[in-house]
Amino acid sequence: MTQPVNLQGEGFRPFRKACILVLDGAGIGAAADCGEFGDPPTVNTLGNCARAVGGLRAPNMAALGLGNLLDLQGIAPVLQPQGHLARLVEVSSGKDTPTGHWEMVGVRTTEPFVVYNPSFPQEIVDEFTRRTGYEVLGNCVASGTAILDELGPEHVRTGKPILYTSADSVFQLAAHEDVIAIEELWRICQVAREVLDPYRVGRVIARPFVGGPGSWKRTYNRKDFSMPPPPGTLLDRLTAAGVLVTGIGKIQDIFAGCGVPDSIHSEGNADGLKLTLEACRERDGLIFTNLVDFDALWGHRRNPQGFAGALTEVDDALPALLDALGDDGLLCLTADHGNDPTYLGSTDHTREHVLLIFASRRFKNGRDHGTLQSFACLGQTLAANWQVGDLGLGHSILNKLT
Repeated sequence: MTQPVNLQGEGFRPFRKACILVLDGAGIGAAADCGEFGDPPTVNTLGNCARAVGGLRAPNMAALGLGNLLDLQGIAPVLQPQGHLARLVEVSSGKDTPTGHWEMVGVRTTEPFVVYNPSFPQEIVDEFTRRTGYEVLGNCVASGTAILDELGPEHVRTGKPILYTSADSVFQLAAHEDVIAIEELWRICQVAREVLDPYRVGRVIARPFVGGPGSWKRTYNRKDFSMPPPPGTLLDRLTAAGVLVTGIGKIQDIFAGCGVPDSIHSEGNADGLKLTLEACRERDGLIFTNLVDFDALWGHRRNPQGFAGALTEVDDALPALLDALGDDGLLCLTADHGNDPTYLGSTDHTREHVLLIFASRRFKNGRDHGTLQSFACLGQTLAANWQVGDLGLGHSILNKLT
């Protein structure tokens, strides 16, 4: 019988479990092609955030080597980082959530999702209304909080959902939970997903909210309905090989369920970290978590203080996560795009490089691996660990994690 090729390096003991922790929107500096995506070369989510708040507090990430990746006020570089770290360059055409996450697991998006700005064509809206029975309000580019102030009262009065979009390829439907029940909102978003597939719109997002005029509040009953990624991702391969893949937060939504058979709903970063810790203690395989508050609460709302506080919250959780993973576990810190909370030119994502830090109680020390082409270097490293084949994008650094 032919023996499998050892992609890990002679004498390497594979990790039994791994946790990808996505700091949603935590970019580390402008990409070379940022201008093609409408961003100035000064965008730098973590760097500018640190300057805006007078310095970040993240001693555990500092010890891992975060300050070696970029100039960060409050986090100095260290002579001997405890983690293996790199700067990742996005090679896909986009700066949105699905594009970034898909590239992590081996998908290069060459044809960007279609953005409708300033509004969706009437033919799309009419088909949505015909199939759901709902007329809509809005159909415009808007901030998710400002649109509630503008149209929330009319929505409550008429029962019509609020349709809005952004610089990303998103069809967002907002509805008060007392006006349109959550399950009904999810149902009509699923219909919208079917309507929009031929148009290559990346995501339909259900945006439930509560409260009243002056005190509207979006809830964590949000749900994303994404286009499915091409087959053969890291997640597909792991699942086919019998390696358990657990998605925490919106991961299963981002991949339209493909390769993510087990999903755990979370309500923000604190809850996501708690659930991730429990999963790291109790499960083997891949635990894949998105910490959405960086993006939804602080990046888009241009709040560097909130963003900095969220980073400290994650940093405080790292020792327990590493203990839960143990010597047989690997923690992977990364991001899916930038969302500079100090950039006032828009409220959208920013085209940036992202961090990659591998950490484990197994490591006696780490090193800086420089700049790597493609977010898929993360996925390739995990593919090599579980020997599920070459993803066809990026390259593995597993044999350097010694």
